[in-house]
Amino acid sequence: MTERLVIERELLGPLPSLRASIGRQVTRKVDRLACVRFASARYSVPVRLIGESVGLRTGDGRLLVIVTGTGQVVAEHVLVAPGEASVLDEHYGGPRPAPRRAVRPKTAAEKAFCALGPVAEAFITGAAAAGHTRLGPELAELNTLRATDVRSILAAGPGTADPRAAGDALVLELPVVPVRPLSDYALGGLS
Repeated sequence: MTERLVIERELLGPLPSLRASIGRQVTRKVDRLACVRFASARYSVPVRLIGESVGLRTGDGRLLVIVTGTGQVVAEHVLVAPGEASVLDEHYGGPRPAPRRAVRPKTAAEKAFCALGPVAEAFITGAAAAGHTRLGPELAELNTLRATDVRSILAAGPGTADPRAAGDALVLELPVVPVRPLSDYALGGLS
């Protein structure tokens, strides 16, 4: 008896819904973007139904998305114009996160700089967004400093002063210019 039950269980399926089917229902397959098309418009459905066939029924300006095997309503949308889309965030597990492109260091200087952490990656991302394409010499110079110094500089952000300890001498290298005597500036022939 139990052997027959095991064999029969494999062949049994879920019972159909007892809900009365009123109106015309069309069947659509859920695409890989978790949407179905109806009247040249797109409507979202839960992502778990990708690749499944669902039934669509309209009435009172609304579109019902129904699982064909169980009769369960899984989505309800207001009808939209052809070419438009009705997308519900809860079908995708919340709002779409903002895209973030990862930093891909190529040179040894870039790899050493990115090893300083997320602040260094944010610096490179910001420089790339600002249009700087040649950071090699600057990164090589920054890599010669202590890691804690570089992290504090990066954490301070742009436009901040370079802090120095009190009493440290400020040493600047001034450009060398040619020197001429004052007589070269004298106006000749004035009387």
